[in-house]
Amino acid sequence: MAIKDAEIGVIGGSGFYSFLADARAVAIDTPFGPPSEPPVAGEVGGRRVAFIPRHGADHRFAPHRVNYRANLWALRALGVRQVLGPCAVGSLRAELTPGTIVVPDQLVDRTWGRAHTVYDEGPPVHVSPADPYCPRGRATVVAQGNELVDGGTMVVINGPRFSTRAESQWHAAQGWSLVGMTGAPEATIARELALCYTSVAVVTDHDAGVEAGEGVTHAEVLAQFGKSIETLKSLLTKVVAELPSTDSDCACHHCLDGLPLPFELP
Repeated sequence: MAIKDAEIGVIGGSGFYSFLADARAVAIDTPFGPPSEPPVAGEVGGRRVAFIPRHGADHRFAPHRVNYRANLWALRALGVRQVLGPCAVGSLRAELTPGTIVVPDQLVDRTWGRAHTVYDEGPPVHVSPADPYCPRGRATVVAQGNELVDGGTMVVINGPRFSTRAESQWHAAQGWSLVGMTGAPEATIARELALCYTSVAVVTDHDAGVEAGEGVTHAEVLAQFGKSIETLKSLLTKVVAELPSTDSDCACHHCLDGLPLPFELP
């Protein structure tokens, strides 16, 4: 596989540290430093795929310390134009029980202190994330099974702490469905790089305001995600095979049309 010869990227979440068999690591530099790990490249279902574990192979990066810009830049530099971003989330709705897989269609970013743009220098580049997820990517995931939940808003908190009970109740009262720690700025940076980005969210727990009790623990999150990991990998394998060709047109690829950029993208 040549260095510019991946078409689909997968960013693994908590507990999701490998995906490709017979893959090779690709050393790559970015203007934002190194990615969480050097991407590994291989094939899934006849498609050329690059994989990066979001938190590092040993989960050394907390959500607020992940280099989202470097991860996405590295994937684009490899030729990736479609990205799948599986993640572990808490549920803000009683009916979204642990093990449920949700394909969100909206995002609320409540993070702070993270690098939220690749365009730090030069004239501002104003990109619209009004619909933050790729419609074609979402449709492809949803088509893979009736047990998937189509749609919902994910609110992203800074972490690494979980929500207080009052915060969780506030989020639920807004009508939001899920709470996570890594969905932003990952989705909006992908949009800045004109990448198709689709979140696949695995519910690991009910957030603190949904059920009485002690609230969620890190161990519970990892345990539930571990139970779901093979189901998730099977789903992603099917999705990768069914995603539209990179050569086919998508609105995500045109989000920078007409905008003056301070540098050339890879």
